Amino acid sequence: MLSRFLRTDAAATTLLIRLMVGLVFFTEGLQKFILPASRGAGRFAKIGLPAPEFLGTFVGGFETVCGLLVLLGLFTRLASLPLLIIMLVALATTKAQVFATEGFWELLHGSRTDWAMLLGSVFLLIEGGGRWSVDRQLTAGLRHA
Repeated sequence: MLSRFLRTDAAATTLLIRLMVGLVFFTEGLQKFILPASRGAGRFAKIGLPAPEFLGTFVGGFETVCGLLVLLGLFTRLASLPLLIIMLVALATTKAQVFATEGFWELLHGSRTDWAMLLGSVFLLIEGGGRWSVDRQLTAGLRHA
């Protein structure tokens, strides 16, 4: 069962997607703790989310931990799932107002990073960590055990 969960493609280029997704989420998660007024609880309060102090810590924790796991390629599929959910919520909560007030083109412009992170997370959920991942090393070890 574990080997099916860790199974990944052999593509070397998956590393590029892991670096993109992992670095963005890892650094954004850290910023929610380092700059809570502008990136964490303060930002969540500004956009009207409930319990902004809790959400800032909760989301920041998931972004930091899951971003690091994606960077390592460790439990890549599992780590990608919360990141995918975070991006869906981010699009719904922060970009719906942009669409309503500024229109379609401003929505597209303002959400380009959100879409890249969303689709990158979907890719990693489907493909796994790739050739240079801890997942691949673990599955190689399971096959030889």
